[in-house]
Amino acid sequence: MRRCAAAAARRLRGFEGVELLAEQPSTSGSTRQYAVAAQASSSTQQSFIERENKYGAHNYAPIPVVLNKAEGCFVWDVDNKRYYDFLSAYSATNQGHNHPKIVQALIDQVQTLSLTSRAFYNDVLGQYEEYITKLFGYDKVLPMNTGVEGGETACKLARRWGYDVKGVPKNQAVILFAENNFWGRTLAAISSSTDPESYGGFGPYMPGFEIIPYNDLAALESKLKSNPNIVAFMVEPIQGEAGVVVPDEGYLRGAHALLKEHQALLIGDEVQTGLARTGRMLACDWEGVRPDILVLGKALSGGIYPVSAVLADDEVMLTIGRGQHGSTYGGNPVAARVAKAALEVLVEEQLVQNSDKLGKLLRQQLRGLQQDSERVTAVRGKGLLNAIVIKEQGGVNAYDVCMKLKESGLLAKPTHGDIIRFAPALTMKQGQIMECADIIHKVVTSFDDSLTADAPKQAVSA
Repeated sequence: MRRCAAAAARRLRGFEGVELLAEQPSTSGSTRQYAVAAQASSSTQQSFIERENKYGAHNYAPIPVVLNKAEGCFVWDVDNKRYYDFLSAYSATNQGHNHPKIVQALIDQVQTLSLTSRAFYNDVLGQYEEYITKLFGYDKVLPMNTGVEGGETACKLARRWGYDVKGVPKNQAVILFAENNFWGRTLAAISSSTDPESYGGFGPYMPGFEIIPYNDLAALESKLKSNPNIVAFMVEPIQGEAGVVVPDEGYLRGAHALLKEHQALLIGDEVQTGLARTGRMLACDWEGVRPDILVLGKALSGGIYPVSAVLADDEVMLTIGRGQHGSTYGGNPVAARVAKAALEVLVEEQLVQNSDKLGKLLRQQLRGLQQDSERVTAVRGKGLLNAIVIKEQGGVNAYDVCMKLKESGLLAKPTHGDIIRFAPALTMKQGQIMECADIIHKVVTSFDDSLTADAPKQAVSA
């Protein structure tokens, strides 16, 4: 399996909230990095942070702000300071924090029936299953809880389909993944990772996983021609954790055509990009591509409850029989009721259209910032999933920009050291987007002003 060389940089990157600052060598052979905690803005907040650090595992290093309230596109800290949330729990709160319809669905259901396990039927799951399959146009849905469980389920389905339908020899099925993918932290997920901080020190790895470059149809075609045992290609339509990497137009369409030609499945990982985030209900919709297996999560509950789902047609889904896969909580009544409400909100409030419209406006403003500041080297995204690339100048990097954004009332998080992802709630209004664009512009250019002020003055000849 191809592995990327261990990166060597201070404040290198953060995965799903982990900001890795100072690094030290590890006996596992990977470059292990340790978080250097920044001080909170008040002693009250610092006390909460210190308690977490004392009693909790050190697998995350959040931006030093302690939140205790949220509504819509806003969050508040324990000192009652309000912020625009421009991360949205990695696109889990597309519908805005604590959407009243989704919250009410949870309250109503939990007061009646919360969990039966799948040992028994319940009166809610079928309603949700009918709604989601009709909405996305698939025969069946397999409900799970987290995004990574959805990914694992998709891999199991692809392998089983490969053996039962395609006729791949026993234990020879291969699934392809793209470089710089991110779909979770389980052993299967890290086995497909090309990032040493994700997989280093956790081997041995899952067999039957191979890596190809992202946005490279020639590489995909070469692999498919060389190995008839390839059963699937699992890919993000836009790579979120990699820094909102948007592939060339036609990439997904071309990939799907190649996979069909070689009797292999397209697994669309839409956990972060799906559910109106990119200005379409699914990011695959930008190219009119319907994945053979679709993985959803995060905003499937509006941030209220862990819910994920895998959708496929009968030829794929029914290769797994009764008793061969499941989850105690997957498809529980609360999850089913919440997920149905969350999907209804996306449709009823036309959040696909709002995401598309406001995303274009935000990128327009960010490109204006790029013209005004040479430290912004790129702007990219679709809908309200966007990012800017920050060139380190004068000792100021993306993390420093995020810290000053926090001071200015906007929360965002860097990834890959030099990238800041902007993913606000899809319920935002135009005026709010303009206000946030102004905050971002003022913060970034303030570092430019500081750099200019600190520059040595040139002597003026008489």
